[in-house]
Amino acid sequence: MLNPYEISRVTDQYPLIDLIDHATNSRVRICPERGGIVIGAELGGRQLLYLDPDTFYDPEANIRGGIPVLFPICGQLRGGEYEWEGRTYKMKNHGVARNRPWTEAATGADGSAWVQLTLRSTPDTLASYPFEFELRFTYRLREGALTIEQEYRNLSDRPMPMVAGFHPYFATEGKNLPYVTDAQRYLDYNDGAVKPFEGTLDLTGMKESAALLDAARPEIAFPLSTEAMVKMTYGEEFRYVVLWSVEGKPFVCVEPWTALNEALNDKKGLLQVQPGETFRAELRIACEEA
Repeated sequence: MLNPYEISRVTDQYPLIDLIDHATNSRVRICPERGGIVIGAELGGRQLLYLDPDTFYDPEANIRGGIPVLFPICGQLRGGEYEWEGRTYKMKNHGVARNRPWTEAATGADGSAWVQLTLRSTPDTLASYPFEFELRFTYRLREGALTIEQEYRNLSDRPMPMVAGFHPYFATEGKNLPYVTDAQRYLDYNDGAVKPFEGTLDLTGMKESAALLDAARPEIAFPLSTEAMVKMTYGEEFRYVVLWSVEGKPFVCVEPWTALNEALNDKKGLLQVQPGETFRAELRIACEEA
C-alpha cells in the first residue's frame, strides 16, 4: 500500500502546513507564524474546529478559533500582573506563546504526518516572564487522530513556574452538551461558586467560563453533532477542563489546563521545571461516531 501520509504547504496570507492522512480522510492545518496554532482539524472527514477568519488574518488580533497554545499561564491575572521573587510583571491573558511566531524544526510522513515547531524566549518574553525557555511541540496526525506532543524546557538557572494548557474551539451544534467525564464538581467563574456537576452544562448565556474539578481519568468526550463525538485524552498533569463559549457564536471551548485561573497570583498548582530539565506532556484529539 502506498504511504497514506503527506505533508503539504499552502499560503493564505501566512505560510501554512497541512498534515494529511489519506486513509482516514483527515487533515490538520497549522500556522507557525500565528502562535504555532492549529487552525483546522478535519478528522474522518469531519471538521472539528471553529475559526473566526477576521481574527486570524488580523496580525494584531487574538485568534478566536483553532487550538491556541497557553503558556506559561492559562486564563487571566488580577490586574494583568503578578509578583515573583519580589518583582511585579505584567502579562496578557493566556501568556506569551499564542501571539508569537514559532519556528519549523522538522517534518516527516513515515508512519504518521508530523511537524515539529519550536518557540524560544526572547527579550520581549523575558520582560513579562523572567525565565529562559524553549517549547518544542510535535503535531502528529496518525490513524485519524491528532496528538500534540509537548516539551517545555527550562533554560534558566532557577526553577521555572508554569502552567500548560490549550484552548480548542470546537464547532458544535449547541451549547447545552453532555460531557463524558468523572468530574463531580465545577467552579462557576460567573459567581465564584463550586457546584455539583451532573454530566451536562449549559453554557447558553454564561459570560464567564466554568472549570470541571476532581476528575480522576484524564479524558473527556462530548458530542460535536448528532453524528459525531470528540474524545480528548491527555496527561494526568492536566487536572482541569475549562468550558467556555460566546453567545451567538457556533462553538464551545473545551480546554485542558494544568492549573486554574490566576495560578501565578495564587501560587497554586504551578508546575516547577528545574534548571536544564524538560517537562513533557501529550494531548490527543479524536473524532468518533456518536
